[in-house]
Amino acid sequence: MKFTNAKCESFNHSWVTIEHCRLRAINRHKTVLNINANFHYPATKIKLRFQVLKKANGYKPWVIDGTIDACAFLQKPNHPVVKIIHNLIKNCSTVNHTCPYIGRQSVKDFDVTPEQIPLPFPSGDYALFLTWIFSDKPQFATNVYFTFTEDLLKQ
Repeated sequence: MKFTNAKCESFNHSWVTIEHCRLRAINRHKTVLNINANFHYPATKIKLRFQVLKKANGYKPWVIDGTIDACAFLQKPNHPVVKIIHNLIKNCSTVNHTCPYIGRQSVKDFDVTPEQIPLPFPSGDYALFLTWIFSDKPQFATNVYFTFTEDLLKQ
């Protein structure tokens, strides 16, 4: 698995500013993701819309599209797909406690290995779109694009 692009956009700069959202190449086969966002006000009612899209003549909706209450999830992780995503980022981010969130939130040197993904994934180009909704208004989006190559010899 290799990250190919990352785009972050704040819809409300008075509440959330994105300081940086970029990929850093470690070597030819490994790229890490770094995101710094600053929350200017406490975020207590957070919803998260997550979509996984697969590239086939443009990015098309794939299997996963949903919305969860992020604060309730952090108190009791009960959504299997979001639990996989949360387990991937919890050790390299500041998003590992319950609500409220205020100040700088970051993801540093995020990388995923195929062993960390418990579901079978076919090879291809994918996009993970996360829209962060505070108090029922979309505040910012993080879109991460990656390529996954299935290793058929490990079966």
